[in-house]
Amino acid sequence: MELLTILGISLLLLLLGDFIATFVYHVPEHVFGRYHSIVHHSPNRSFVSYAVRKHCPQALLPGFLGALPYLIWVPFLWPLSPLGTVIGLLLAELHVIWRHQFAPDYQTPKLIKILCRWFCITTPERHRLHHRNANLAFGDVFTFYGKPAQYWLTFLRQLKRQWV
Repeated sequence: MELLTILGISLLLLLLGDFIATFVYHVPEHVFGRYHSIVHHSPNRSFVSYAVRKHCPQALLPGFLGALPYLIWVPFLWPLSPLGTVIGLLLAELHVIWRHQFAPDYQTPKLIKILCRWFCITTPERHRLHHRNANLAFGDVFTFYGKPAQYWLTFLRQLKRQWV
């Protein structure tokens, strides 16, 4: 039972964190933000490097805000399973590193690609689509957030046009 609790809390953290990251941070940042598109969708992609090179410490904020949707769940999930919470955070960070494998020759191994498709997990190839076309392939960890995020993106852009 303890193993199921650990795995369940890890999965819950990933699901909740990716939901908030996608719909509260990532999509709105594409519409209303500045630094996400300038920094993260550039070849360098490092908020720290950009902040130092451009003497622009405020560019660090979007980098922090990208992690916050996962961190906000720690006080709620920790009492249920500290180990599950830590594993969820580690998996989230490892997935960030993995999905940003943009080497031109990188290919996700076929078995892992099949498993990712089956579990709706974003692969580096799918995330690369998002970096090539910022209107596609939302959902940092889970692909099933992609289509609703596109609708959200369209709605927020219409809202922005009405304000301007």
